Amino acid sequence: METEFTLNGSAVVVDAPAHELLIDSLRERMRLTGTKRSCDVEICGACTVLRDGQAISSCTTLTADVEGTDVVTVEGLAAGEELHPVQQAFVDHSAAQCGFCTPGMVLSVVALGIDFPDADEEKIKEYLSSTICRCTGYAKIVEAAQQALEQM
Repeated sequence: METEFTLNGSAVVVDAPAHELLIDSLRERMRLTGTKRSCDVEICGACTVLRDGQAISSCTTLTADVEGTDVVTVEGLAAGEELHPVQQAFVDHSAAQCGFCTPGMVLSVVALGIDFPDADEEKIKEYLSSTICRCTGYAKIVEAAQQALEQM
């Protein structure tokens, strides 16, 4: 089954079985490994990507369901060597520990900036509650999100 969509700014066609999940198409067919597989049940957020600017779990989304949409992975955020403001804020605040959850966290903050550009700390915490980090107490992640929202 062919599925056409925009991936990180480029038109793509993926020929995959109708039952294939987006995470598998991204990781195995497109070799975009920033999207992480963890829970496979839409709980941890490690597989988060953006579809038309909204954060979705690629581990529970069929590739066929992104037909005609705009999908962005963490690999699609930077402009060449220039990091996206959210990526730069994570660097500035040392908000990444092991890095496994970081792509999902970064994309969640990008979606937050689209939906709530003036989000306060409580809204940031609420928005990030669907992305689990096992290494940190979230303080640096929240600080990074605050900086990123100011710069976006």
